[in-house]
Amino acid sequence: MTRVGLSTSSVYPESTAHAFTYAAGLGYDAVEVMVGIDALSQQVSAVKQLSEHHAMPVCAIHAPCLLFTQRVWGTEPWGKLERSAEMAIEVGAEVVVVHPPFRWQRDYARDFVNGIAALENSTGIAFAVENMYPWRASSRRGIEMYLPGWDPSAESYANTTIDLSHAAIARSDPIAMAKRLGDRLRHIHLTDGSGSAKDEHLVPGRGEMGAASLLRHLARTGFPGEIVLEINTRRCATKEEREGDLRESLEFARDHFAVSTP
Repeated sequence: MTRVGLSTSSVYPESTAHAFTYAAGLGYDAVEVMVGIDALSQQVSAVKQLSEHHAMPVCAIHAPCLLFTQRVWGTEPWGKLERSAEMAIEVGAEVVVVHPPFRWQRDYARDFVNGIAALENSTGIAFAVENMYPWRASSRRGIEMYLPGWDPSAESYANTTIDLSHAAIARSDPIAMAKRLGDRLRHIHLTDGSGSAKDEHLVPGRGEMGAASLLRHLARTGFPGEIVLEINTRRCATKEEREGDLRESLEFARDHFAVSTP
C-alpha cells in the first residue's frame, strides 16, 4: 500500500516534534525524518518516542548529506549512511534517502555505486539515491557538482528517489525519468518547481513540473513505494498558514494518486 508521508523538513524552522504533530493532526500516513541540525532528528530514542506517541510510522530516514548538515554525525560520509541505516532499522523504516556525493568528495564518490549496493546487502535497508541537478546561477549552462552524476537513472542503483523540485532545476522530465527507472523507483519527494535556479520546493500544483501527471502515471503503473511531501514553508507567517500548505499538499497527493489510507 502506497502511503503519503510528510518530511520533517517541510515544517522548518519548526522542529521534528512539530512535524509529527502536523502529520498526525492532518491525517498523513507516515513521516520521513530529515536528519539535520535539529537535535531531536539525530536521536533514535526521540524519533521512536515521537512515532509511538502520535501513532505515526516512520517511512524513511533522510541521511544528513546536505551542505548544511556536513558535520551532523561526523564528517565521514559512509559512517553517516551506516548510522542512518541503524536509525531506520530501530524505528521500522525500510528506506534511507541519500544524495550522490559532491564533486569534492572524491574518495567517497569513487566507489559510491558499489558501496551503496554493499550497504543494502549488509543492512537490508533500501538506499534510495535521489536525483539532484547541475548548479547554475542563472539561465546559463549549469555546472556538474555531483559524482558520479545528478541523474540516478544513469547508474545501476537498485533503489532511487525522484524529487520534483530538483527535476525543475535540472529541467528534467520526471515522468521520463520514472520510465527510465522502472521498478528501481522506490521513493517520491512530492513538491514542485518553476524551473528557476533555486531549489524552491513549492506546494505541488503551484509550479510547472506536472506533479498531478506524475502521480497519475505512478498510479497507472502500480508504484509500490512511498510518496513524501517535501515542501518549503519557511515563508509562512503563521502556524495556520503553514498548516494550510501542508493540508493542501496532502489533498493534492490523494486527489491525483488513488491511495487507500490505513
